[in-house]
Amino acid sequence: MSDVAADGMPPVDRGPRYDPSWPARVDVFDTTLRDGAQFEGIALTVEDKLAVARALDELGVHYIEGGYPGANPKDEEFFRRARNELDLTTSTLVAFGSTRKPLGRSDDDPTLRTLVESGVSTACIVGKSWDYHVLEALRTTLEEGVAMVGESVAFLRSAGLRVFFDAEHFFDGYKRNPEFTLRVLEAAAVNGAETLVLCDTNGGTLPHEVEPIVRAVVAHFGGVQIGIHTQNDTGCAVPNAIAAVIAGATQVQVTMNGYGERTGNCDLVQLVPNLTLKMGIDTLAPDRMVRLTDVSRRIAELVNLPHQNQLPYVGQSAFAHKAGLHTSAIARRPDSYEHVDPALVGNGTRFLVSDLSGRATIEFKAKDWGIDLDGRQLGEVLDQLKQLESSGYHFETADASLELLMRRATGWRPEFFELESFRVNVEHRPGAADIVAENPMGHAHGIETECTVKVGLPTADGRTERRIATGEGNGPVNALDAAFRAAVGDRYPALGRLALVDYKVRVLNTEGGTGAVVRVLIESTDGDQRWTTMGVSENIIEASWQALSDAVNYLLLGAR
Repeated sequence: MSDVAADGMPPVDRGPRYDPSWPARVDVFDTTLRDGAQFEGIALTVEDKLAVARALDELGVHYIEGGYPGANPKDEEFFRRARNELDLTTSTLVAFGSTRKPLGRSDDDPTLRTLVESGVSTACIVGKSWDYHVLEALRTTLEEGVAMVGESVAFLRSAGLRVFFDAEHFFDGYKRNPEFTLRVLEAAAVNGAETLVLCDTNGGTLPHEVEPIVRAVVAHFGGVQIGIHTQNDTGCAVPNAIAAVIAGATQVQVTMNGYGERTGNCDLVQLVPNLTLKMGIDTLAPDRMVRLTDVSRRIAELVNLPHQNQLPYVGQSAFAHKAGLHTSAIARRPDSYEHVDPALVGNGTRFLVSDLSGRATIEFKAKDWGIDLDGRQLGEVLDQLKQLESSGYHFETADASLELLMRRATGWRPEFFELESFRVNVEHRPGAADIVAENPMGHAHGIETECTVKVGLPTADGRTERRIATGEGNGPVNALDAAFRAAVGDRYPALGRLALVDYKVRVLNTEGGTGAVVRVLIESTDGDQRWTTMGVSENIIEASWQALSDAVNYLLLGAR
């Protein structure tokens, strides 16, 4: 943000509010590859895990927990390949495991042996710190529960490993039997555990409970580092971690985008900026923090989940403004409706155009695209926008269609092609065998789709060249796309780079049943950038054509 706003006033002071009682620095321990991978819908390959680790290293997290090396062949391969293929520059790879078994020997325990042989320098082991679990789940004595922790840590330290100890169900255990829980932590600490991580495993603890408990543990252990691991079952994973840091915790265990078992873990992209940008606590270096948005979105792609638009700091909507009042204010004072500079986390301000928009919003968008609209044209676009949105268009999700609408207001018209007509034929011809052999639900197979298009292409001498082409596809939109490309592809080679990334259909008036108006959104890419276009009609193929033709015009406009 600039030092002086348009009115000559300095920007609002939004600097860190550092309290000397808070830690000056907090280590970021990322467990996306272990705890985060337990999120419903995530299934990582070895290549995925290596790519995620590289992205986290680029972000600058201090520790990357890669999982348990002996969990399955995939994790065995990950740690084996990590030794040769992961050239980490800022992060330390950590192997996860558990304490020895009840009444067993540490030097003969397969889990501990696997950690030693994994090739990492640091191990994080989990042990029971709730007496209820020791007595009922492990079915052993409390004395043995303490010994399991102490002896396991001692064995790993004797093998040359740094050790972090995760106290499972710590908060539940402390609230029921603090004396036993502290004995478990003491066993880990006196035997060489570098960090004692207090885990809210069930995710049921609230911030007003976390802060005094962590403060008591920090005071009890003096110079031993205390960490915090929170789950999001009450929606308090991030507030609980902040409460722990305020109380003296100096390691936070997080996952990218809050992935994790059940409702997820403490979200790195929310917690880390809060600690650094709001509280003045060192976490990621500033030249790494600016990569937060990019890495968050990249990892969402790697785990094959949509990136949540509403994520604080890094979401597409995090600094998006829709109300006209907000937009006009931000024009003069960017900090008037933005709590931090979006650039600090690699994000940016967006102005959404909708029927709630004012002239300032449209003017901002037009200038951003290099479109010069006079007062009359601005009013025309605003009127058209409100009329179109009342009939089902939704331009805040389709910037490319909005840009074309604005360009039309200046008198521009697309001259790349003119559609004369298209005809789509869908024929359902299943055989009796298909019903039995191919679909247990009894739905028949055997769809054939063909489309014929007639288009006119401009010629150098001002005439129109009429072309007719036919295409086949696995559905009407695919066939329409194929036929159109067959008709004009040789004239416009740039179409070879055009690929459909996403296709969405939304029913707008459910009372219309199968005859309802639908809105089609098509996300396209040319390999370098992505854009979204839109169509609205009672006919899904016509709506698809509107979105598809806008996508092509947008591509060809840029190519020209």
